[in-house]
Amino acid sequence: MSRRGGSATWVRTCLVVFATVSALCVCGPALYSKFKKDSLSFRGPASTCPVCDCHCPPPLSLLKIAPGLVNLSVPDCGKNDPELSEEMQKQFVDLLTEELKLQELVGEENMHHMNITFGEARRLASQYQKEAEKCNTATETCEQARERSQVLLTKEKKVTSMWEKRARQLGWE
Repeated sequence: MSRRGGSATWVRTCLVVFATVSALCVCGPALYSKFKKDSLSFRGPASTCPVCDCHCPPPLSLLKIAPGLVNLSVPDCGKNDPELSEEMQKQFVDLLTEELKLQELVGEENMHHMNITFGEARRLASQYQKEAEKCNTATETCEQARERSQVLLTKEKKVTSMWEKRARQLGWE
């Protein structure tokens, strides 16, 4: 048990030393610079400088240095330089050309999508038209069969009515 207690004390001591060294490494430079500043200011009022009494001219304003800079705008930049103006114009033309090509590409993609959609719509319309024709044909066939059965039923009623009349005349009832 004493060995275990001694080992625990040794580990605690090492941890405390490690924590102290780590704290000093982290905070040490800041404390050192603060102490150095404070130690310099402890010399008393003799170390302070007297107020500087200088007769400097006021700072120059931008308007006085370069009056043309106030009205300068970005589009005016290089306006008087023919080479720069030509280069800027080339870049502008290149940008417009690229923009037109992109718009043409987008237009072609939209056209392609529209053509595919239109073809699909035509195919579906054709399919629905075929189904409608089948329905119409079936309806016509059904209507013709109903009309024939109506005619046959009428004939059957006439024949039945005639046979009943004949049976009554013969007294078969």
